[in-house]
Amino acid sequence: MPNPDETGAPVPGVLIAGTSSDAGKSLVVAGICRALADRGVRVAPFKAQNMSNNSMVVREPTGTFAEIGRAQWSQARAARVEPTSAMNPVLLKPGTDRRSFVVLRGQPGGTLEAGEYATGRRALAEAAFAAYEELAADVDVIISEGAGSPAEINLREGDYVNFGLAERFDLPVIVVGDIDRGGILASLFGTWAIVNDSDRARLKGYLINKFRGDVGVLEPGLAELTRRTGLRSLGVLPWLDDVWLDGEDALRVDRWVDDSRWLRSDEGASRNHLTVAVVRLPRVSNATDVDALAAEPGVEVTVTTSPMAVATADLVILPGSRSAVSDLRWLRERGLADAITARAAVGKPVLGICGGYQMLCREITDDLESGAGRVVGLGLLDGRVEFHADKTLGLPTGSWRGHDVSGYEIHHGSVTADGEPFLDGVRHGSVWGTLWHGALENDDFRRAWLTEVAADSGVDWEPDPSAPGFAERREAMIDRLGRAISGHVDLDLLLGLGS
Repeated sequence: MPNPDETGAPVPGVLIAGTSSDAGKSLVVAGICRALADRGVRVAPFKAQNMSNNSMVVREPTGTFAEIGRAQWSQARAARVEPTSAMNPVLLKPGTDRRSFVVLRGQPGGTLEAGEYATGRRALAEAAFAAYEELAADVDVIISEGAGSPAEINLREGDYVNFGLAERFDLPVIVVGDIDRGGILASLFGTWAIVNDSDRARLKGYLINKFRGDVGVLEPGLAELTRRTGLRSLGVLPWLDDVWLDGEDALRVDRWVDDSRWLRSDEGASRNHLTVAVVRLPRVSNATDVDALAAEPGVEVTVTTSPMAVATADLVILPGSRSAVSDLRWLRERGLADAITARAAVGKPVLGICGGYQMLCREITDDLESGAGRVVGLGLLDGRVEFHADKTLGLPTGSWRGHDVSGYEIHHGSVTADGEPFLDGVRHGSVWGTLWHGALENDDFRRAWLTEVAADSGVDWEPDPSAPGFAERREAMIDRLGRAISGHVDLDLLLGLGS
């Protein structure tokens, strides 16, 4: 049954589903949240279950810390509300191809094996439903995001994030399709056709995402789709090439890249751009750490698995990892460990963040995530890592060279290390390590630190004092997304579908 508000009426809500993963559900939910917030509506995002190694730490109303999906944190910012674990009660963090670590209401909740997925979800579902009810008590509207596609009928039994959620709270369902992939009309029709009659009755409309060109060319197809299915078109969102949302797993920096921001010089001459190689680890986590670097004018960021790229870049970053021991083994197998060690030996900068920092230490003892026991690290920092069952979650603050720095911590592995202090980590020569995610989003710190890195690398790069800050750029992007939703989506129709 729908959760009642103080008047006894159902709390309005809608479920945004998709024809597939990466159809734009997260983006659309964020845009709707911003558009409604701009109208003065108390709105909140919700995703019953997220599967992602990109996460964020939030402070709960009780004052404790919790971990949620990065996308839901961004959606809460779009809604202009404080993010809480109620917005993403179940987070699955893949540790291997067949095992995920469960984060339940922001705290470690055990593991879920591949064979248990269809049968081990009852407790997770009840926790998700309770979180929805808790959230509904504080807002006017909940914009829920589905997972994958609601047409995965093999997973319908026990589902609590797509039609299972819609059934529990009597939510209308809108399907988003990415027209840039092609086959959009068939995908929307197929979604409607393959689900059972009860679920089909909950489908109320569709929304086209990433359209380029003349909408008039598309309209006859939409009219026929509506005639055959009875689903209503909520709108057609245009292609927004400079608008995106923190992804669930992808390590992408090309979203920020603008080749006109730096000038390449003739070979052998000085240059004014700084090259950064980010190692694409198999189990990379919190990949959003490097977004702020890629947004910095004159900084060229490449995501790579090439030892040559690692050897030649001005700066190399080892990002976070969901399985540091496994990814360390992979570094050695691919020749990347040798490339990192060789560059450090000649004073070329290396930064390790969280799991990447752990790999740079002398020794790792892990009986928890990998079960590997004692493992020899890269030895570039004089530190020892030990994994504990209790997870460290926090929103630390500090300073470096007089610049205020804030970040967030999510880790089981604690580090004991000697060296020059650096953001709860250490520096030794050209090698830097920190457990703090998000530190590079601090504009003054980032620019000062990169200036030092550039000097150590013999590069003439300097920060552009007129460039907008990272948070400012992110906020402007969300605003543009909200305006696009307001201009191209029938919000009044969307909110009235459940009445």
